[in-house]
Amino acid sequence: MKKLCVLALVCLVLMIAPGVKAQGSNAELNGNYAFTFDGITGANGVSNGFAGVGRFTADGAGNLANGEADTNAVGGGLTAQPFTGTYSIGADHRGVMTFNIAGGTKKFAIATLADGSAKFIETDAAGGAGTIGSGRIEKSSPAAFVTAQITGEYAFGIAGQDNTDSRATIVGRFTSSGNGTLTNVAGDVNAYGTVSALTFTSATYTVSNAATGRGTMHLSFQFSGGPVSLDLVFYVVNGGKLFAMVNDTVTPATPLLNGTVLRQSVPTGGFTNASLNSNMVLYMTGLATCGNVTGKVPKAVAGVLTGNGAGSFSLSFDENFCHAANSVTATPGTYTVGSNGRTTMTLNGDGIIGYLVGANEGFLITIDPAVLSGFGEPQAAGALTNSAVAGGYAGVATDPTAFSVNVFSGEFSANGASPTGNLTGRVDIGDASGSPRRPSGAGWRAVVAGGEDSRWRDRVSARWLLGASSTSIPASTTSTSTTAPGTRRSSPTSSPSSTATSSAETPIRRAGCAIGSRPCHSRTRT
Repeated sequence: MKKLCVLALVCLVLMIAPGVKAQGSNAELNGNYAFTFDGITGANGVSNGFAGVGRFTADGAGNLANGEADTNAVGGGLTAQPFTGTYSIGADHRGVMTFNIAGGTKKFAIATLADGSAKFIETDAAGGAGTIGSGRIEKSSPAAFVTAQITGEYAFGIAGQDNTDSRATIVGRFTSSGNGTLTNVAGDVNAYGTVSALTFTSATYTVSNAATGRGTMHLSFQFSGGPVSLDLVFYVVNGGKLFAMVNDTVTPATPLLNGTVLRQSVPTGGFTNASLNSNMVLYMTGLATCGNVTGKVPKAVAGVLTGNGAGSFSLSFDENFCHAANSVTATPGTYTVGSNGRTTMTLNGDGIIGYLVGANEGFLITIDPAVLSGFGEPQAAGALTNSAVAGGYAGVATDPTAFSVNVFSGEFSANGASPTGNLTGRVDIGDASGSPRRPSGAGWRAVVAGGEDSRWRDRVSARWLLGASSTSIPASTTSTSTTAPGTRRSSPTSSPSSTATSSAETPIRRAGCAIGSRPCHSRTRT
């Protein structure tokens, strides 16, 4: 079994709310939903990636019907598996949910948003066996459950691991005219540290079930001098958004990749360097080598990239990797944006490839062996201070890449005070040894100090980079190892990433590190 560093990475995405929401109830989930889930399944000291996509109908009274799910993992998964279920949401907008599926029951904790969507984690692992993971539940539109509704220009990002836990990711774009054939397809892959632009030979899709919004997609392309194909299953959220997962047998040639397809907002004449003309908040996760540790360990990066609209940018970021937090400020770089949204960025000898969804927004991957992948969102102009972060939020730890980590979901409240703001909340925690659910009276408190600069985000979200130098986190959360998005309760937008070190470690920081796989710091234990 690979020896893993256990990190404490916490990253919140916070969405702005216009007012206070009433007490929660089962009516918060009501209607048709699609979901996506990323996790790790483990038993007997061995663990592998797990993913799922699907849909259900909630009746607003605690019952789930018309459920259908596809899952994939090493050894196989479920295909269009029907399920039913139940849910119960408390006054604090946290709840529990069960899926009765494939002859068994899966248990989840959920944290709802005011728009009817939710964050969720799996909570039924115990004794070192089961699945840990997290995902998103979003309102879906049955009117879009037909092939002809998938029209326009789209960008996508899918990421995951193969049967040896090696990481891969693909970003790209295509044009759909609604007839099942995809044209103008372009993409780039980082497969286990080998980076290549993809030459597509064919790409097709169909929405095969008008009742559930389930569809399939086939991509054929050239990679490493030979033909490769991937088969994906997707569930329609709406005409501009799909949750998609590779459903091939998991091998090094066909890794388990999961992600999102989004309709592009293409400016007249196509994208140009002017499409990166302001601040982009980015968040990325991957696996990287950590000193003498056997194998690779999780790595998370969050920051702000500022483009000048003419081919130059500056990047400030925080990372958590190898039991240490690290901050880098104002690293310069250059970029080029193609008319289809493909973007290449270079800094300190490392690189990022992206496909834009809109101005200052897109799917991102790095070109190094850490195989970092993530997303960038536009940041609002103007001064961003603690007062911009006030009100109620929902949060979830996302994208676990190791079975030894914890995941959580919960509801939080920020007071917006300055110079030090207080964050309070209640969380549910899941881990491999057993998944304790925090009682409604339990509190989780973090103090966010200073930080009144461009890393705060005010448009629809704000990122709290919870590092050892700026945050007080209870010891019970120090094995959370991936990103955790917290979403302002009234906003439909989400996304994550950031960091916190264990109180048992003192990081030694070294300036000028790039965001690639090279260790940016050494480790000492107190």
